Amino acid sequence: MQVEAERVADSLPEEGTSPRILRSETVLVLALSLGASGVSALISFIGSLTKPGGLKHQAATLNTSYAPGRPWLDLAWQLFGIATALVPVALVAHLLLREGTGGLRVIGFDRMRPWSDLGRGVLIAAGIGSAGLAFYLVARAAGGNLTVVPESLPDVWWKYPVLILSALQNSVLEEVIVVGYLLRRLGQLGWTPMAALVASSVLRGSYHLYQGIGGFIGNMVMGVVFVLLYRRWQRVGPLVVAHALLDVGAFVGYALLAGKVSWLPTM
Repeated sequence: MQVEAERVADSLPEEGTSPRILRSETVLVLALSLGASGVSALISFIGSLTKPGGLKHQAATLNTSYAPGRPWLDLAWQLFGIATALVPVALVAHLLLREGTGGLRVIGFDRMRPWSDLGRGVLIAAGIGSAGLAFYLVARAAGGNLTVVPESLPDVWWKYPVLILSALQNSVLEEVIVVGYLLRRLGQLGWTPMAALVASSVLRGSYHLYQGIGGFIGNMVMGVVFVLLYRRWQRVGPLVVAHALLDVGAFVGYALLAGKVSWLPTM
């Protein structure tokens, strides 16, 4: 009976976790992931802004080669980068599991509603995709955005699988941390819904600032939409699907269309 009681006690959420500990935890998670990316993007943007010539004449390259001319080594680096980028998600899953709430299930990142998540994700991607592309083209033409080069990988057999994996990694990392985890922690810390929405959306825009003002504003608006949908559905799943589809479309679409259509900017 004592062993059983101890097992039940271990499964219960921690009691009396102080706001100071929750704040420290949140800062550390962000410092290990997208918060650090936001600072890096800001430094990159300052560098682009102070460089001679306009922003649209500079490139922001997303998926690039780590070992040019050495495809197998390059593939190893690509897979290593994708895997290590997901470590903060594993950390968040661990932290949520310690609360006794089922880990990532509490933010709706599970397989409970696969078809619903897929259908909603497709609809979100369809609505945001065309508007996002149009906004990027306008922002670049106005001189407020760098020319985004979604991929510059060598033409090898693993190119498209790696681009798809990269898109999946981006979507899981961003939606789990910037929406599910961050909103949960800010709510526990007593932030108002509006303040939490602003924080999540500004954070999303911040780590896209390396693309320019257009990247910052566009992704911040997307962040507002995603937070509102998450609050409506209480699930990160549809957002992960939508984000993955958007990135797959951007990465693979650029690889297939760059230099072949006049409306797609290239460097």
